[in-house]
Amino acid sequence: MQEYGWGAICAAFFTQFWPVWLALIITYAVSIRYKRKLGLYGKLFDSTIGMIGFGIVMFWVFTAIFADMIITHGTLEQVSQMKNKSPGTVMPDGASWYILGGDHLGRDVFSRMVMGSRVVIEIAPMATVFAFMVGITLGLPAGYYSGKLDTILSFLANLILAFPVILLFYLLVTPEMVETGLPQYMAVVLFLFPLIFLSVLLNSRYYVRPNLRNIMIAAVLVIGGWAYLALVSEPDTRVAVLPEAFDFIALPGNILIVFVSVVFVNAPTVYRIIRGLVLDIKTRDYVAAAQTRGEGPWYIMLWEILPNARGPLIVDFCLRIGYTTILLGTLGFFGLGLSPESPDWGSTINAGRKLMSIAPHPAIVPALALMSLVLGLNLLADGLREESLRD
Repeated sequence: MQEYGWGAICAAFFTQFWPVWLALIITYAVSIRYKRKLGLYGKLFDSTIGMIGFGIVMFWVFTAIFADMIITHGTLEQVSQMKNKSPGTVMPDGASWYILGGDHLGRDVFSRMVMGSRVVIEIAPMATVFAFMVGITLGLPAGYYSGKLDTILSFLANLILAFPVILLFYLLVTPEMVETGLPQYMAVVLFLFPLIFLSVLLNSRYYVRPNLRNIMIAAVLVIGGWAYLALVSEPDTRVAVLPEAFDFIALPGNILIVFVSVVFVNAPTVYRIIRGLVLDIKTRDYVAAAQTRGEGPWYIMLWEILPNARGPLIVDFCLRIGYTTILLGTLGFFGLGLSPESPDWGSTINAGRKLMSIAPHPAIVPALALMSLVLGLNLLADGLREESLRD
């Protein structure tokens, strides 16, 4: 079969990503133009490391958004003559070619790499957000009140952290555990925390304006409650509480299991970070001034302490998305959680490693993609840390 050279491969690779390059140019132009009005985000563009990290991360975010425009073939489309073919190989019809070659089933490595970014971008940030909601909701009162509440919650957090991460994942995502319904029951508990956090946040902020407070909390409970039920409810499972006609979030069971597992593993670490920050900040003069004014405990925690801890939390959030990305890749590598045909990078690396001596590219391409995203998140976190320290 005819093969294109590396010059043609690089040109095709660059051309296919034209929506991403356009989006990056617009994002950087607007951000740099108005950076003095964008707070910490704007200051990020004063840091070379931060700008590089932001560019790498946004490259994969835009790739996930425009994936349907970028891919050249279907991720499940198989051409038997293209099995383990090298990059640049022309297909038998002579009309198209695989930019980065074919895998062991004759699927396009380039298209699967692109669609794999969508799996990561959909799960990792949202799972990190939910983990932060759990950690913040529990860590704030533990650090502020201390005493028995702190002792009990810290003991539970340390108990979870005592388990090796991989072993904990094995316990949560294995078929035997899934059959018990435990991951779904865990989702019922963990997914409540965003609702609790938002309700307490609004109540503490607008408690002196009860009419407005009641309307806002009611909206959060109705809309958020519907989203909550749609997330945890799946037909033909142990938790099927919402009729299919009202279930507007079709989250496959395997993705739900992975999502819950990631939240459960990350939440204790976030809790310990929040608790430590609160123990330090609650001794500051502005906290004492708020207490003197007669402000309630939750107002002080959410509107005095939490905003002043945003620097370390934003940095940790970026780093934790990177850790979550690695965890997702690890799960896929071991064949746990996501379905075997999923284009996620971990599963693709696992499938490609078996034929590394014959065709290394099916494993190397997603491995480089995973490495670059984690590198970008780490550089972004470093840039944010530099700018937050200057405040």
